[in-house]
Amino acid sequence: MNILILGSGGREHALAWAVMQNPKCDKLIVAPGNAGIAKIAECASFDINDGATVVSFVEQNAIDFVIIGPEAPLAAGVADDLRAAGILTFGPSKAAAQLEASKGFTKEICDASGAPTAAYARFDDAEKAKAYIRKQGAPIVVKADGLAAGKGVIVAMDEQAALDAIDDMFGGAFGGAGAEVVIEEFMDGEEASWFILCDGENVLPVGTAQDHKRVGDGDTGPNTGGMGAYSPAPVMTDAVIAKAMDEIIKPTVAEMAKRGMPYQGVLYAGFMIKDGQPRLVEYNCRFGDPECQVLMMRLGAQALDLMLATANGTLDQAKVNWADDHAMTVVMAANGYPDAYEKGSAIKGLDALPEDSMNMVFHAGTSEKDGQIIATGGRVLNVTARGDSLQDARDRAYAMIERIDWPEGFNRSDIGWRALK
Repeated sequence: MNILILGSGGREHALAWAVMQNPKCDKLIVAPGNAGIAKIAECASFDINDGATVVSFVEQNAIDFVIIGPEAPLAAGVADDLRAAGILTFGPSKAAAQLEASKGFTKEICDASGAPTAAYARFDDAEKAKAYIRKQGAPIVVKADGLAAGKGVIVAMDEQAALDAIDDMFGGAFGGAGAEVVIEEFMDGEEASWFILCDGENVLPVGTAQDHKRVGDGDTGPNTGGMGAYSPAPVMTDAVIAKAMDEIIKPTVAEMAKRGMPYQGVLYAGFMIKDGQPRLVEYNCRFGDPECQVLMMRLGAQALDLMLATANGTLDQAKVNWADDHAMTVVMAANGYPDAYEKGSAIKGLDALPEDSMNMVFHAGTSEKDGQIIATGGRVLNVTARGDSLQDARDRAYAMIERIDWPEGFNRSDIGWRALK
């Protein structure tokens, strides 16, 4: 079959890598792709957030299946346009994608379904939001309601930081995403992610992971889009998973169906876990980035079969076959990220690294110029490895990093520290 993946990041490189291993894939196109993806698939350039443009490309290129990688096309309703044209699609509708596109909407769903989450309040007025913060005190969490590329969440450890966050959000730091804010209770505990496939009715868990949002070692510094991840996450025990499924996931999926917006795609649930009790931090409507990279390394070719079952509504007949292994990805980012950073530096040494089922460098923000790989984004590479243990996966990943010649980049040196300590 001919397959199209929408997106250009490390997540999409990992999806493409897994899809290409499955014999069902005859031809793979990724739009717009990046320098790493271009080595394994055809890349195309068009507006992936415009449904009519995507449908036209699909029809002209005899595409059988579309996988939507990032959140922006989902929030724009591209999945709806594709399905309306009779095209098999992996990704939720615009209505269902509100679970990520609006923090306030997610809170409404939690209230209606009884899913445990942080206490919260919603504001579209800066002064009222500040008054609420002064009343509640710190630590406290301030979230832009809309999509902000994973950066619209401020965990304020003091009151002034929270007040500054309000000024930034209503001042346009996150564009339209900050026109409304959600202020939440600070939840203490250990954070982890769980990925569940949903076909509108059936649910199938496909793996756990733990991201590292802070830019610096020891979880210090500002939040980022993610500096590394590993899978599985030990904190997601069988008991925690069972509790999360019964109290959070199934009630959410049922509430979405009740509202006439059945959820079809991957539901990425972020939890805060304390004393064995999971509470929902947030939902995302796509595979996480960089969590997707470790999941795809562990899933391999079966990832395509699982996504097809999701799109076809046959998840009740599907099964995930897990190896007893571990995976870790370490993000290499441009110096200065997540603040201002330079673009255009050359990355050397990648050609000498292994590319197989145990070791991969997934590209995130790269292009190719005059035969060189050029850094074009904040998060640039995802150095990823599998191993029999998490320590083994870690050793492999960091050994690859040592061989990459890129003085203009940096990475955290402690990915996986919680699980390894």
